[in-house]
Amino acid sequence: MLFCSERFFLFFLVVFAAYWSMPWHRLRVWLLLLASFYFYASWNQWLAGLICVSTALDYWVARGMDSSPSPRVRRLLLLTSIISNVGLLAYFKYANFFLQSIEQALHAAGSTATLPVLQVMLPIGISFYTFEAINYTVDVYRRQVPAERNLAHFMLFITFFPHLVAGPIVRARDFLPQIRRPKRWNWAQMQWGTGYFMLGLFKKLAIADRMALFADPVFADPQTYGTGAVWAAVIAYAVQIYCDFSGYTDMALGAAHLLGYRLAKNFDMPYLAPNISMFWRRWHISLSTWLRDYLFIPLGGSRSSGDPARQRRRTAWNLMITMTLGGLWHGASWTFVIWGMIHGVLLIAHREFRDFATQRPRFDRLLTGIPGTAVRIAATFLAVCVGWIFFRATTLSAATTMLGRMFVPQAGLAPPLATISLWWLVGVVVIAHAAGHFELWKRAERLMPAPVVGLGYATAATAALFLALDSGKAFIYFQF
Repeated sequence: MLFCSERFFLFFLVVFAAYWSMPWHRLRVWLLLLASFYFYASWNQWLAGLICVSTALDYWVARGMDSSPSPRVRRLLLLTSIISNVGLLAYFKYANFFLQSIEQALHAAGSTATLPVLQVMLPIGISFYTFEAINYTVDVYRRQVPAERNLAHFMLFITFFPHLVAGPIVRARDFLPQIRRPKRWNWAQMQWGTGYFMLGLFKKLAIADRMALFADPVFADPQTYGTGAVWAAVIAYAVQIYCDFSGYTDMALGAAHLLGYRLAKNFDMPYLAPNISMFWRRWHISLSTWLRDYLFIPLGGSRSSGDPARQRRRTAWNLMITMTLGGLWHGASWTFVIWGMIHGVLLIAHREFRDFATQRPRFDRLLTGIPGTAVRIAATFLAVCVGWIFFRATTLSAATTMLGRMFVPQAGLAPPLATISLWWLVGVVVIAHAAGHFELWKRAERLMPAPVVGLGYATAATAALFLALDSGKAFIYFQF
């Protein structure tokens, strides 16, 4: 049930109309809970039941931690929750990956042993709701949030259908109070919700899916394409994954707004980031902050006793562990692991370069000026694009072939389509980024009368449907 499908529109209209027709807050909660279960069960009923069972376990574990005065019991309960959630994630998502890796290692050592391939169906969005469950139980263990007493409220926190499949990753401290708060119709909130949803729909259908026409053929067979086609494909994929994922997030935020809920902001113009550290503060914000709060800081973060050199080594080690596991979180493949390691190296290199520049004031002023900032933004975007090659490629050999053809000019096929349409779409994204950076959209919307704003939404929706491909593509992050 894709957000940009007719089936979802009908489903959401029914839920929306029934939700705001009900005068009782408790009944609305149950309606959303049942709608969320139906939304997920439309993919697979058994996996929807699995979510309910794991969610109920986390609910009772948290209740036990909240009521127990014994640190030992509380740690045991926390460990139970983490092992059960990570165990489910490992079984469904990584079991075959680990078995294949072991088999390849045995073959490299001269063994002819073969390991079985498990017939496992990957639950949609398991990586997202697993992280939500873990952040809840950890926060309860830390006494940062009280355990939720209402099982229906807790299950809605995990299964709320706008964010269930691909985020943003929701924190209990932000979402649970919203469930308890009665909702009242608000025209401004309805306008914001509609605006977010239309923006996401346009990003997905008009830009992301069309960018796939340039990227998919080249990534599928990179050795037959020339250097120009490879560069076009990499840039197209960079735009595709941004518009695809941020488009989903915008639609999720919009659907939540229309039901009286607010979800966390997940993107903040990441391709305008002047360094890789700032990029991760702007890209997939809910994941990067989760990795920081529940992995990087518990590992020790950037704090270490002893001399500065030891502190730098410890910080670098923690960054590499965090980003490598962050890469593995995205998918059961060595390409994702290498993608995470690349970003770990980039973050370490940025910290070292920042310290180097800080000790040289004239050089630092040159870097922070307008020309220096433009160069830093371009260099950061290039580094991110190199990382996207490993993120998108299906094999390591395909990724290395792409890299070789990018930086060593080679002849081959031209881009699959005329590049003029590619650069037009890139131009639209650049202009929209600039307008967002200077808040031109907000200023224009405040000055325009409501009918003009409504006409703009209708135009965006019409353009998205007109430019949409005949065969719609699933959101990229649904596989994670």
